[in-house]
Amino acid sequence: MLVSVVGRGSRGVGRAAVLALAIALSACGGQAPPTFDLNAPQTLTKARGVGRGQLVVVEPTALSVLNTDRIVIRTQGEIAYLSRAQWSDRLPRLVQSRIVEGFENGSRLRAVGTPGDKLAADFQLVTEVRAFHLSVASAPMAEVEISAKVVTARGGRVLAAKVFRASVPAASTEGPDAVSALDEAFQRVITDLVAWASHVV
Repeated sequence: MLVSVVGRGSRGVGRAAVLALAIALSACGGQAPPTFDLNAPQTLTKARGVGRGQLVVVEPTALSVLNTDRIVIRTQGEIAYLSRAQWSDRLPRLVQSRIVEGFENGSRLRAVGTPGDKLAADFQLVTEVRAFHLSVASAPMAEVEISAKVVTARGGRVLAAKVFRASVPAASTEGPDAVSALDEAFQRVITDLVAWASHVV
């Protein structure tokens, strides 16, 4: 089943109820829902040359509906969460960790980390998770959108900015199928983001 539906008035609640019935998932009372992770792309082509700086990846910002470990389902006008699936951490923190891994796997930077690593950073990657959900307006579709800015660590001057998007069909609205499609879309976004940022810095 779905939980935490956000509707628009009574009509929204009615449509949300129909959605819940249409993509109902069996729930085991009292049991923690299955936990899923995201993967950083492993087969990135490293940029040529020697990296000229160190990069700090700031935790992404996100609307409150995404700033959670819940997996979001969207239809026209409503937002809900899968009841029998959750991320292994809050989504922004999980995305931050996998972005760092992506740079480690495919960038030419001397070092990359998070603010807690206390690097003598030359650059910061500032991101916003704008979309990270399974859309069920028609056929299930995983949609991921992340905006990114590379800024100087001193002075905060924006060197470049870009929005990255990917959509991947999902086999169903079941937790494993939803997560598989979201993970594939996420890896496509991170592959493009790492390649772009590596050339900027």
